[in-house]
Amino acid sequence: MHYDVFNGDADGIIALLQLRLSKKEKQPSEFTLITGVKRDISLLKQVDVNLAESVTVLDISLEKNNDALARLLEQEVKVFYVDHHRTGDIPQSKQLFSLLDTDANTCTSLLVNKHLDDEFVLWAITAAFGDNMQASAEELSGKLGLSSKQQSQLKELGIYINYNGYGRSVEDLHFHPADLFRKLLKYSDPFELINEQGSIFSQLKSAYLADMHQAKNADVLVENTSFKAVQLADEPWARRVSGVFGNDLANISPDKAHAVLTLNESALNTNYSYTVSLRAPLSNKQGAGELCASFPTGGGRAAAAGINALPQKMLGDFFDSVSKYYA
Repeated sequence: MHYDVFNGDADGIIALLQLRLSKKEKQPSEFTLITGVKRDISLLKQVDVNLAESVTVLDISLEKNNDALARLLEQEVKVFYVDHHRTGDIPQSKQLFSLLDTDANTCTSLLVNKHLDDEFVLWAITAAFGDNMQASAEELSGKLGLSSKQQSQLKELGIYINYNGYGRSVEDLHFHPADLFRKLLKYSDPFELINEQGSIFSQLKSAYLADMHQAKNADVLVENTSFKAVQLADEPWARRVSGVFGNDLANISPDKAHAVLTLNESALNTNYSYTVSLRAPLSNKQGAGELCASFPTGGGRAAAAGINALPQKMLGDFFDSVSKYYA
């Protein structure tokens, strides 16, 4: 049995989309999809080592899945691993073929695009925009001669697919990421989807605009010359926009780091915690992953990272650490 294991955001979904649409890749006769909300990254442990013959892993940190990967390799399961997050120690095995690059200006879909020699480059650009890799997406768009309107459309689509991946659980999402992948698999060209009346594009656009409208009233917790942190309500709409709203703030003020926080439990609970989305300044895309990894349940990449459950008592330490790092 073949397993496709992928992040439920735009980068993970579109990386797999390119591979499964490709005529250059040997396609499995059937495959099992393993994915979840964007923050659900310890996915490799869900693969049944007794049934797996091969596994494709996309856009989830090798560092967070090292033990599960080691078990698969011990059983001589073939693994194709593509990612741009923190790697930790990379296992040495003839069963592992990896494309790993932690450069702040690349993403998993761009790595897959190189692997496929631009076979579905429009989808790669869409993913790059969705992952807030603005400069990389625009550079690739320029090489293709895409108009400003075409770039804007691909950017919108990438943002909406990415937006769909955020939530505490899949119940918060508009589409389960596996279902969204299956729906997108019908479109080799993203412009077909964009121009189709009543498509997923228009459905997600309406939902995104409604949620982002509510996010404009976010409470500012701290703001200084290097850092701004805001808190959103403990509601499904807020959890859905936590990441894309952080990207939006980063694009508005590119010289500041930004954090978007949502409560995990009622503040009446003395042990309550926060979900945190952190964005490094666009003018200094480094450090976010290391900063978040220094707190329990934290991790990510240089430009964008998060903490799944930051204890309330550590909130001040987190604010101080980020402010000093980017000062």
